[in-house]
Amino acid sequence: MKALVYNGPRDVSVKEVADAKIEHPMDVLVKITTTNICGSDLHMYEGRTNVEAGKVLGHENLGEVVEIGDAVGRVEVGDIVCLPFNISCGFCKNCERGLTGFCLTLNPGTAGAAYGYAGMGPYSGGQAEYLRVPYGDVNCLVLPEDAGEKENDYVMLADIFPTGYESTELAGVKPGETVVVYGAGPVGLMAAYSAFIKGASKVMVVDRLPDRLKLAKKIGAIPIDYSKESPVGQVLELTGGEGADRGCECAGYQAHDAEGNEQPNLTMNQLVRSVKPTGGIGVIGVFVPEDPKASDKLEKKGQIAFDLGLFFSKGLQMGSGQANVKKYNRHLCNLIHEGKAKPSFIVSHELSLKEAPDAYKHFDAREKGWTKVLLKPAA
Repeated sequence: MKALVYNGPRDVSVKEVADAKIEHPMDVLVKITTTNICGSDLHMYEGRTNVEAGKVLGHENLGEVVEIGDAVGRVEVGDIVCLPFNISCGFCKNCERGLTGFCLTLNPGTAGAAYGYAGMGPYSGGQAEYLRVPYGDVNCLVLPEDAGEKENDYVMLADIFPTGYESTELAGVKPGETVVVYGAGPVGLMAAYSAFIKGASKVMVVDRLPDRLKLAKKIGAIPIDYSKESPVGQVLELTGGEGADRGCECAGYQAHDAEGNEQPNLTMNQLVRSVKPTGGIGVIGVFVPEDPKASDKLEKKGQIAFDLGLFFSKGLQMGSGQANVKKYNRHLCNLIHEGKAKPSFIVSHELSLKEAPDAYKHFDAREKGWTKVLLKPAA
């Protein structure tokens, strides 16, 4: 089968690889019809992780079930399914608590497994024609009958919609509250969208790329261009000097300052100053345990210079970690099905699999108009 393979830093290509197949009685084989390029794929693409050459990438996947293992009882051939990016067993201590992003079974020695991602187990990704899904009954979200017409919406359930939603959960967003989101990439836009779904009265989105800020404004958020003005000052001004009730970090360790220089602690410290005393912060942007290729000495060891004193004195609370997609995907699926949510508003490009290497280049360069890329392997 054809698949997008990582060869080395900024070097990916579509190659013939071994066919995905049923390897365990609980496996499901899916023919991929839509698979997305995620912002976190760029960490690997840029050579900032320990991903091995030859890895098939892609963790935002949707497709049709074409084969099931002998022990699969719920999922059927012909079902259209969306697959959480984190692979879970469903029965370990963490999965039983709904913390499927930290499954203890599928990546021994580490809490958490995923498709096509560095350090998340041996599993191939779905930027390919077919994908093997372990524990299919657990990991397949069977979609409603409108899956075909709303495919570009439902595929967001694999990662960015639940991930953005979880950032609001980690921050503790409640109806009527004010929210500031740092980072207007796909996850940041989904965080802002989710804050509105949860009844936020005002949502502010901080970024420096005009096309992203335009999308934030489109959904009713207040765009703040930090290359032109102090984001902290603007948030304080828009909240009567108090600061936002809640803040979401959706940029991660590759945040950049107004001059375009990487500064891994930038958004975290800006959030501490932007959120009111006793408020909450949800950190869903990726931070890594080590980053040997970072220019910042602390970041090389997975550390940042954090304003802990101010955080403590303000009595702030913070939650963080990979999103537990299964905790939310069914409910968010219902919103899409009933026409209450349309996360595909962020899609800028629908391309074939063979166009993926070029798409990675454009997306990595943050070129104007490249906000979210969907790949269609059958095209």
